[in-house]
Amino acid sequence: MNRRGFGARAAIALAWPLGPARAVDPGQAAPDVELPDCTVARRLSDLRGRWVYLDFWASWCTPCRQSFPWMNELQASFANHGLLVLAINLDTRRADADAFLARTPARFALAFDPRGESARRFAIKGMPSSALVDPAGTLRFAHRGFRLEDRSDLWARVRAAMNVRD
Repeated sequence: MNRRGFGARAAIALAWPLGPARAVDPGQAAPDVELPDCTVARRLSDLRGRWVYLDFWASWCTPCRQSFPWMNELQASFANHGLLVLAINLDTRRADADAFLARTPARFALAFDPRGESARRFAIKGMPSSALVDPAGTLRFAHRGFRLEDRSDLWARVRAAMNVRD
């Protein structure tokens, strides 16, 4: 596996989706994806009734290293308001994901999807990509990429969607 890609098989899978994958727009139902090897649920629909900040990531993704500490903070701050941060890894080799996690710990839920089916269903085009899904299973917003300067805007978007007031 090289550092620029997450393996030829996964790159091809994301570049040429199997079946009709189209972007999900805010206000539409989020695809009910399987969550392979997940620590909290078998399918996204199993999490109905909770807010889910869904993140797609890979071990080679430099911005993912920056987003993990922020998502740890997001999970800790909004857990009492019903938020679950769930990050889906798309590496073809689990060992690559495990090495990343040894260096960049996650204090939130994880799933491992080496076939990339969940990313195809969400029409993911870049790493990391995230989506906020409300308790009814509706996509509230999606975001591609992560930069340190994105933190406050993403935080505010989550807070506003969840109607959290301090």
